[in-house]
Amino acid sequence: MTRAVDLLKNKFGVSQLYKHDIKQDDEIILTVYWHPLTIAEREAIQKKTGTDETSDYALQMMIEKSIDKDGAKLFQDGDKASLRREIEASVLEEIQLAMINAGADKEVKEAKADLKSK
Repeated sequence: MTRAVDLLKNKFGVSQLYKHDIKQDDEIILTVYWHPLTIAEREAIQKKTGTDETSDYALQMMIEKSIDKDGAKLFQDGDKASLRREIEASVLEEIQLAMINAGADKEVKEAKADLKSK
């Protein structure tokens, strides 16, 4: 019988890789990849931002989690000020929303069904 923790790691674990394309006029400008956010990472990001501001948290999450197809970080902490001042908010919000909503298509009932079938 498969343990619940193993089932959850297989279906929703950090080995999952998500991606989002930023497009302009049907041209892909940038593809952002990321692994799912864990509770430990969320807590670390909250500590790093040092504020309860949702926008600061979302931007820091994007900086921490964004990688390229080879796994290299797309942004550094030093990019935060530039991202805040020089990039359209809607573009950053698009990436952040994609990250927050990643995995929403995976239904918990699917995992439950898999658990019952074992």
